[in-house]
Amino acid sequence: MVDTVCRRGKADDTIGEPGRRRRAGAVTYTFNFRDVFAAWEFLADGLALTLLLSGVTIVAGFVIGTLCAAGRVHGPPWLRLAIATYVEAIRNTPLIVQLFLVFFGLPSAGIKFDAVTASLIALTINLGAYTSEIVRAGIEAIPRSQIEAGAAMGLSGVQIFRYIVLFPALKIIYPALASQFVLLMLATSIVSQISAPDLFHAASIVQSRTFRDFEIYAVVAGAYLALALIFRLILAAIYQLVFVRR
Repeated sequence: MVDTVCRRGKADDTIGEPGRRRRAGAVTYTFNFRDVFAAWEFLADGLALTLLLSGVTIVAGFVIGTLCAAGRVHGPPWLRLAIATYVEAIRNTPLIVQLFLVFFGLPSAGIKFDAVTASLIALTINLGAYTSEIVRAGIEAIPRSQIEAGAAMGLSGVQIFRYIVLFPALKIIYPALASQFVLLMLATSIVSQISAPDLFHAASIVQSRTFRDFEIYAVVAGAYLALALIFRLILAAIYQLVFVRR
């Protein structure tokens, strides 16, 4: 009898005004982007660093990757082995491990960098390895007969590589290269793990202050999506300017 009354009492708790308030409170959430947008200057500073990291890394990584690709295709055996070791070591280890090795590991050997410099080094080394393989594939796609024709015309080795090998190779692999650059821009968010004040790190600080998890990360996701689209448009314009209209 007592159990029946208790069960009935518990059941009654789910009906009436108390029950309605309890059920309403369980599912009610008010979206509020005001606190997020109030921190736009702080987020803009983080965005500026994200763009800086992306721009510097893309230029430096492309140069390193191109030199490594040329060395791996046309260099002496010892250079090919050294470049192959570098490329495979980077491509087969996580980027975050490489970042931690530069920022936390090198100080043990007396080499210390601030968070931004360590981020630039790790991202550049990583992109250089991936770019090297992409460019190498393009170089190896150039027919040998074109190189021989350039030599027969009296062109120097540098001229042959620049005009007959590298330029056509870049046109072939440009879509893959552009995608790699966009992926690099998105990967810059990982530098927040060493407190580099990029966009994602700024967003995490705003979230910890406002507790607006959904709002801040939705805004940041939209920002990265917009950046990716803008990067693709810029890279497409560069392709038209350099390879199509030239």
